[in-house]
Amino acid sequence: MTPLTVVKFSSEDCGTCHRMGHYDAKVAEELGLSFVSVMLQDTDTYRRYRKVLLAQYPTKEGMGWPTYLLVSAPEEPDFVIHGELKGGMPKGDFRERLLALVPTA
Repeated sequence: MTPLTVVKFSSEDCGTCHRMGHYDAKVAEELGLSFVSVMLQDTDTYRRYRKVLLAQYPTKEGMGWPTYLLVSAPEEPDFVIHGELKGGMPKGDFRERLLALVPTA
């Protein structure tokens, strides 16, 4: 199975996004997941992952800050979204909720 990637969509001016940035990538790594941070202000990175975001939120309505999408092959045309987490939460809750999204073989 392709390694899963957590793609975080956030904004430079989002305080919650910044606070979660202290542990989100570390938690993903501990769970054996890849991690990509996409700041909406980083146009090059945003362009690379825009199709993933728009597959889940075609109009961007309803997304949270930050929004995490658990994706297989996010850079490929046939990527698959396995789940999402939205908004801020404590580290332990983030770990539990992210682990619950990981498909079991």
